[in-house]
Amino acid sequence: MTPTPSPEQPARQPAQTTGGRTPAALRRRTVLSGSAAAAALAAAGYAAPPAAAHGRRPGHGRDTATFTVLGTTDLHGNVFNWDYFKNAEYTDSAQNDIGLAKISTLVDAMRQHHSSPCPLLIDAGDTIQGTSLAYYYARIEPIGRRVVHPMARAMNAIGYDAAALGNHEFNYGLPLLRTFERQCDFPLLGANAQDAATGLPVFPPFVIKRIRVGRHTVRVGILGLTNPGIAIWDKANVEGRLVFPGLVEVAKHWVPRMRRAGADVVIVSAHSGADTSSSYGDALPWPENASTLLAQEVPGIDAILVGHAHVEIAQRTVTNTQTGREVVLTEPLRWGMRLSAIDVTVRRRRRGPGYEVVGVTSQVLNANTVDEDPRIVRLLQADHDKVITYVNSVIGSALTSMSAATAPWEDTAAIDFINYVQADAVKKAIAGTPEAALPVLSIAAPFNRAAAIPAGEVSVRDVAGLYIYDNTLLGIVLTGAEVHAYLEFSARYFKPVTAPGPVPSSAVTNAVTDTAPNGTPDYNYDIMGGLDAPLTYDVDLSRPVGSRIVGLAYGGAAVSDDQRFVVAINNYRQSGGGNFPGVTTAPVVYNAQVEIRQLLIDWVSEVGSIDPAVFASVDWRLVYAGTPITVTP
Repeated sequence: MTPTPSPEQPARQPAQTTGGRTPAALRRRTVLSGSAAAAALAAAGYAAPPAAAHGRRPGHGRDTATFTVLGTTDLHGNVFNWDYFKNAEYTDSAQNDIGLAKISTLVDAMRQHHSSPCPLLIDAGDTIQGTSLAYYYARIEPIGRRVVHPMARAMNAIGYDAAALGNHEFNYGLPLLRTFERQCDFPLLGANAQDAATGLPVFPPFVIKRIRVGRHTVRVGILGLTNPGIAIWDKANVEGRLVFPGLVEVAKHWVPRMRRAGADVVIVSAHSGADTSSSYGDALPWPENASTLLAQEVPGIDAILVGHAHVEIAQRTVTNTQTGREVVLTEPLRWGMRLSAIDVTVRRRRRGPGYEVVGVTSQVLNANTVDEDPRIVRLLQADHDKVITYVNSVIGSALTSMSAATAPWEDTAAIDFINYVQADAVKKAIAGTPEAALPVLSIAAPFNRAAAIPAGEVSVRDVAGLYIYDNTLLGIVLTGAEVHAYLEFSARYFKPVTAPGPVPSSAVTNAVTDTAPNGTPDYNYDIMGGLDAPLTYDVDLSRPVGSRIVGLAYGGAAVSDDQRFVVAINNYRQSGGGNFPGVTTAPVVYNAQVEIRQLLIDWVSEVGSIDPAVFASVDWRLVYAGTPITVTP
């Protein structure tokens, strides 16, 4: 008997199969001429695949056909090539450009170059969080009947065919995600986003698109898979409502069904990195980054558009262990820096109906070589200007400047400020409770090395730059032994050194660990501080991991194992993000769902002036056998 979905989270069927390419392709007019398109693609690094060609050139024979699937991922609310925190055009050391407006130009060029058939366009998730633009339309002027999300407007105008759900889609809660879904002209796919009661998918698991290539009609299936870590990272939004099983397990269920439904080709859009690992350790039975396992263990997949890891993969081939067939993986760089192009060649089956895949290649196109699509600029300029006005509004002042540039390796006023505001909020909230007499500590991570509070006038964007994630604040109780274990775990972030330096920061920070094979990100290194008295400690990098914290003291007295503290902590960490010890089972004494970024903004607005003398002190340091380490940027 088929279980009945709950009213709150209805089961979702596969999205409807569509014929040809006209529904999406006719949403917008290609604006580039043939010669301009060819020039744009050449500048972006596009090379026609050797196996086949498009259009009227060889490649569409009596029995074969070639088509293209374009892909983006981890757009994170970037429409324009703009840094809202710096109030300037985006730039980085690699001269990358960002935003859907540039991606739109590349897509137009590919459509002009490959007009028959028009390429499919898909995304691998993390769309509605990550910039001030995304935050504004989630929290300041939330999307609804009269307010359409800028990312929906842009992606509809460009003509996306499908998008997988990313973990950050769930940051603002299910109601807002459902509103965004209704505003999209394309399906949001999530085969492993399932109703907790019924086990049925609550978003369409897949869509099948019919592509006409000359005399051929090829059915292309797109399966969407999101990240199991959502159960940890957004526990407050999904617990008891949704579950997120592993990608491999769910794909084994759906890929055969897609084939039986007539899919000649199966493309997976997976919000899960290619290098098998999990930032949450063994807190869940399914790995966070599983796209390689997906290719290896699930027969019937032809290509995977990879997301989540924020790395660039032009093409990687993985051999399926059951069939011996190669599966192509590609991941375009985040924020719209790159566009993936997957070229698929199929051949009519000699026996029976349909087609079989005989060749797949992929590559990435660089968005920094093209101009922004003026149509997208006109469409969203007003939204962009509104957000710029908001983030540049002055909310207070600072007596001196504070920078987070060196926060990963030395105590800075910028991180002390975050810890002070968090701890102060928790202390006030637990007044009158049994825990009110306990000393209050706080943890914060150096999320953004580019963040800085200037001396003088301070704007929303200045403060928001310190805290770029949409985390909320909690208070938990830890013992002294648990505080020590927490700091030891955090200290895994540092690489061992052989002398007190000088040593470059790259030789000290972002160490490779069993859960971070590409290096521990800054957001998984926590600094802990005290509110009413200093929490002091050394991190001795001459010692092995697990015994690096030396001289841990609170208010000048050594911290005892049975001492109890209230610790201000963000929801990502408290729910298991980063797999830090002790926090997921610790008693919770405060959880009012207050966003930490907004807490910082409100504090500056109310107090008016940021004076580092109130909260800043040097309470921890990196040492080598007791000697302070000199670190150069």
